[in-house]
Amino acid sequence: MARIRQTAIIGTAALAVLAASAVPAAAATTTIRAGSATAAAYGGAVQASLLGTATVSTSIGSGSCDESEMTGSINSDGTNLTIDAASFTGAGGGPCSGSTSSTITAIELPWTGGSVAYDANHTNGRDASVTISNFKVRAVVDLFGGITCEFGGTLTANGYNGDNASRPDTGNGEAQVGVQGAEVSKTGGSFFCPGTATVTATYELLGESSAGSGTFDQSLYVTG
Repeated sequence: MARIRQTAIIGTAALAVLAASAVPAAAATTTIRAGSATAAAYGGAVQASLLGTATVSTSIGSGSCDESEMTGSINSDGTNLTIDAASFTGAGGGPCSGSTSSTITAIELPWTGGSVAYDANHTNGRDASVTISNFKVRAVVDLFGGITCEFGGTLTANGYNGDNASRPDTGNGEAQVGVQGAEVSKTGGSFFCPGTATVTATYELLGESSAGSGTFDQSLYVTG
């Protein structure tokens, strides 16, 4: 028994030495490009426009927004994703509808510190992971005579190039961001507000072909 224990200790020590001496794999680099895998790097203004509907689900009900848009900027290496403006409405600009009706307003903008990181493993078919940091919204919900809830946190999503067969909306040929059941937490509001909410949505992502124009017509592509 002592010999078995000694052998196990020696083996564990050897593994520890190997782990300590192993050279860590280099992290994949990220480059946002202007439309293709070989195009010039792109850094600047970006716009995310909702494809389909955005669904927000909580323990007291769920709602769907037909229109949503976010605008901001990003560096060409995927860092410093910033959201300067964001809107979430029903058709024609009214409240989001569903089992509960709610008016959703983006607060504490800009949302800074986000990123896009190329995924060399293409996890679940994606090309990149997308992080929207410091996300925060206020929802006035049509329950109990009207209650106000605030939710915030970090939204994580999958990024897809426009030629990726796994992109959520295959009828759209632009880069896309798919948010699938991302959870945000209650940060304020009524006692009746649930502790968490989950968000599901798909956005088209575009840049500007002419910097500062405010016209978002530039296809984007992420590479390593």
